[in-house]
Amino acid sequence: MPTTVDVFAKVRGHERAEQLRAAREADLVPYFRPLTGPAGPVTEMEGAERVMLGSNNYLGLTGDPRVMQGARDALEAYGTGLTGSRFLNGTTRLHLQLEEELADWMGTEDCIVFTTGHQANLGTIGTILDQSDTVIVDSGDHASILDGVLQSRAKMRPFRHNKLDKLERQLERAQEDGGGVLVVVDGVYSMEGDVAPLVEITDLCRRYGARLMVDEAHGAGVLGARGAGASELLGVEDRVDLRMGTFSKSLASCGGFVVGSAEVIDFIRISSRAFIFTAAGVPAAVGAALAALRIIRSPEGPELMARVLANAAYLRAGLRERGFKTVDHAIGTPVIPVLVEDDWKAALLWRALYDAGVFVNVAIHPAVPPGGALLRTSVMATHDHAVLDRALDAFASVKAAFEAEHGPLPSP
Repeated sequence: MPTTVDVFAKVRGHERAEQLRAAREADLVPYFRPLTGPAGPVTEMEGAERVMLGSNNYLGLTGDPRVMQGARDALEAYGTGLTGSRFLNGTTRLHLQLEEELADWMGTEDCIVFTTGHQANLGTIGTILDQSDTVIVDSGDHASILDGVLQSRAKMRPFRHNKLDKLERQLERAQEDGGGVLVVVDGVYSMEGDVAPLVEITDLCRRYGARLMVDEAHGAGVLGARGAGASELLGVEDRVDLRMGTFSKSLASCGGFVVGSAEVIDFIRISSRAFIFTAAGVPAAVGAALAALRIIRSPEGPELMARVLANAAYLRAGLRERGFKTVDHAIGTPVIPVLVEDDWKAALLWRALYDAGVFVNVAIHPAVPPGGALLRTSVMATHDHAVLDRALDAFASVKAAFEAEHGPLPSP
């Protein structure tokens, strides 16, 4: 008789199974809700119109006719897919143009484009580091960064989110590890919406001889005069060794990129397993990203960036006026978290808002610390005040009914 443990056993009776079962029975699961229309400021989900406050389409370019035409042109020129990796038969003129223009936009020597943003982090960190190295990560870093660390087998030293004294302590300890040291932080944190203190972080990296990589997924196309992200906004572009970005936010498509020195990017290009052993991004995605990038770099770009940040400020002020506790930061971003602090209350509040015609994202443990449950709201440049007011009215009416039944929500 076999004595091995069934590898599928872990899927039964796991720690969240009962919670998931109860949520499904009450129709409170906020995930996998199908869109039945484009992801614009107001969209259709499950057959009903809802104000979209849960998208990363920050500049609203997914529905822009020029971006859609870029996708169509690429589709007509290259077909639906390239059926091979960039390393072999999957590189087109569009890939090369996109890499050249991204490097120029970011002010770096070179750029490599990956099929997804997750692969960009995984394929870079997992290639640059090995088991002799140390990587220091912020506790709020994106999961793809942590996956890259695991693949690299480097020694990982985490520090508490944005705590510079904790970062310095880990840099001190890393001096005894014997290998190279890489610090990896998000420029803008996707759940909290806050910006990393990059001036101080770059100072510490220089002092201790560490390299620095910044994930600009949520900052590129939003922050800085050129829209090059938090590194540009804070004036440290020349002190950051590698920057990563995605196409699935402001660039209105799907994919990822990494920019840096030519020698490092070329090493990634010929060594990264996540790059070599995956199919190239479909032509339509590359064409759309290139078209979106050109809009961002045009005179229209700064107007779009100013509009999305103004909309974020408007929504944040409106939520606070209506008694919601938002997470506020010195530097505004399109992400406005609303603190709920209880996982079940967050799910119930999400459902009430959904029924009232507003879609938001829900973050519960372990995506956030215990007691840190929140509704993640985000805006687009293409939202107008009338639509945001409609959402705010729904928040207000839902809050009154919710608190009458479930007790008070955190107040400002």
